[in-house]
Amino acid sequence: MERKQGEQSIQFDQAPFIVSHASVVGKKEGEGPLGNAFDLVNPDDLFGKSTWEEAESAMQKEACLLALQKGKTEPEEVRFLFGGDLLRQGIATSMGVEPFRIPLFGLYGACSTSGEALALGAMTVAGGYADYTLAVTSSHFGSAEKEFRFPLGYANQRPLSAQWTVTGSGAFLLGRGGSSEGGSGIESVLESGKEKSHVRIRGVTIGKIVDYGLKDSQNMGACMAPAAADTIHRALTDFQMTPDSFDKIITGDLGYIGSEILLDILEKNEIVLQKKHLDCGKLIFDQETQDTHAGGSGCGCAATTLSAYILPRLWKGEWKRVLFVPTGALMSTVSFNEGKSVPGIAHAILLEHC
Repeated sequence: MERKQGEQSIQFDQAPFIVSHASVVGKKEGEGPLGNAFDLVNPDDLFGKSTWEEAESAMQKEACLLALQKGKTEPEEVRFLFGGDLLRQGIATSMGVEPFRIPLFGLYGACSTSGEALALGAMTVAGGYADYTLAVTSSHFGSAEKEFRFPLGYANQRPLSAQWTVTGSGAFLLGRGGSSEGGSGIESVLESGKEKSHVRIRGVTIGKIVDYGLKDSQNMGACMAPAAADTIHRALTDFQMTPDSFDKIITGDLGYIGSEILLDILEKNEIVLQKKHLDCGKLIFDQETQDTHAGGSGCGCAATTLSAYILPRLWKGEWKRVLFVPTGALMSTVSFNEGKSVPGIAHAILLEHC
């Protein structure tokens, strides 16, 4: 059902499908370039709750509900849920998805969590351990600032290198598809009378922790770029592909600064991405009209952009193949206060139209 590919990758013989997906965001994200593409924009960033943390849980719950509804699937049909967030002990996820009563794998990959969840969910389906899995992640500007920097009431000055944590949640229902020729390009139809899916996860590349010794938590793009470069290089090598094999190679949360560093690192390795590269942190906000400095970040950045912007283009066949590479900065307030560096990680998801 799946094959080891190169050093860090897996290629699925029976590729799992993204059955449905949903995105829920806050007011600022709804005012950005992708505002009309999100499934739900709530003008109240508290989502009717009394704390930022409760609001984040509410976003996760709503995103999961929408994905299940769009996929015409009941929670009881989902074997496992893979989810995570930026808060201590994944509290936004555990409280957000508790009502569904789905067996849970709680994850932490910082802003790369959507890639980690999709990879594990796809491996589980492809391995025959589940007919359906659900991958979900979220972040909230208010809860992330409180967790990693200063509560909003402190009104601290943010440097220009800082990125704006996205208030949003993305959920993805993964399932099996029936296909001839081992899923090698023949259009596949999901069983059980559900809608036909046009996007499959052809393979995954699991990233390594990469640490260049950077200690500036207010410049996460620079901290994550080396990991993104390492994973992209490894994915291209493992799958024996070139940048021209893809319509787009899309990173998660590098923003404007990290994206430039990524392109420089790859160019030194003779990989030229300038015409192929996009970054979710640059897509989700308008740098000219929205005060977000170096772009967007947070678990919700890559997840909501994948749902609202990337998957619709793959679904319609506008893009045939995309390498989706969410990136994460693995830090905590404790490690930062102790003067430790900020290592990065990135996972690659090979998405195909079918």
